[in-house]
Amino acid sequence: MNFKITKIDKYIIKKFIGTYFMALLIIICIVIIFDISEKIDDFVENQLTLKQIVMDYYIYVIPYYANMFSSLFVFITVIFFTSKLAGRSEIVAMLSGGISFARLMYPYFISSLIIASMSLVLNLYVIPNANAKRHEFEGKYVKYSKFYNTSRNVHYQIAPGEYVYVESFSTWNNVAYKFTLETTRENRLVSKLSAESAAWDTTFGGWRLKNYSIRDYTTARQKVKFGKELDTVISLTIEDFYRKENTVEDLDYNRLNDLIATQRMRGDSMIKYSLIEKNTRFAVPFSTFILTLIGVSLSSRKKRGGIGINLGVGIALSFSYILFLRFSQMFVITDTLPPWLALWIPNFLYAIVAAVLYRMAPK
Repeated sequence: MNFKITKIDKYIIKKFIGTYFMALLIIICIVIIFDISEKIDDFVENQLTLKQIVMDYYIYVIPYYANMFSSLFVFITVIFFTSKLAGRSEIVAMLSGGISFARLMYPYFISSLIIASMSLVLNLYVIPNANAKRHEFEGKYVKYSKFYNTSRNVHYQIAPGEYVYVESFSTWNNVAYKFTLETTRENRLVSKLSAESAAWDTTFGGWRLKNYSIRDYTTARQKVKFGKELDTVISLTIEDFYRKENTVEDLDYNRLNDLIATQRMRGDSMIKYSLIEKNTRFAVPFSTFILTLIGVSLSSRKKRGGIGINLGVGIALSFSYILFLRFSQMFVITDTLPPWLALWIPNFLYAIVAAVLYRMAPK
């Protein structure tokens, strides 16, 4: 097979990429209009200027929505312009000219590679930083995004042999109540630090303990020390108590891996959301190739019903993929399947669908 890019390849790549970005631009404009209508009361109430709304918020919203709808519009784009090519008998002319159906897929996959690479870079590095800015803005100015919480019964292993227990943590005053720090060595308790409360102090980046006691078990006779106040710095920060399910959306790939390593060491149940986020960032861009193959296989044949039928089938399949991808996350949350398998199941199944449709497509 000749992989040299020809004029026909350039023609298909230009159509693919051009139609994709045009469709994406239209849907982003529509989504932003609806988003503005939903948040306009908050913008007016906080007396935000147009510059603040655009430069502090919507400039960070655009990458988020662009990547969210990427897979959907790859599919629709392929269905749309391939159906037009088939309707004008251009596909028939290419095949009659000696181009095999497999070779016809070559420019489609080049286009998919460009879009998938762009989506992967956005997922790993660009969108997380944009999400952090977006969430910060929503936390300040959007009513339903404000977060107040009291965490209860928090257990963490903050380092090998060091365990923290907090009965409750109040985000109103950044105070942990019934604070306990246990240190073990060779599965044996060697010390236990207890305090009625531990307040976060930003001046030295640590915790200020009130009414504490330290029990030393290293000797045959237990030693106990009491005190009114003690400052301590441990591998536990205030951010650990403010972390929510969607906090992982704000972390780039390197920071997300660091968080996963920390959560795994601590035995933190929130690790499942971090693993869902990590695997989704890779699975979604890869789906671009699968959906492209399905789209070309469905729309390369000239149909009596025209482009409408192809678009209807394409939209139904793309929405079913997105729905299946979301549903597969429940397998991770309920500990039914490991994250890498659960998040890649939609790609595996739709790859089989793509292979069957490719075999049935006109050669």
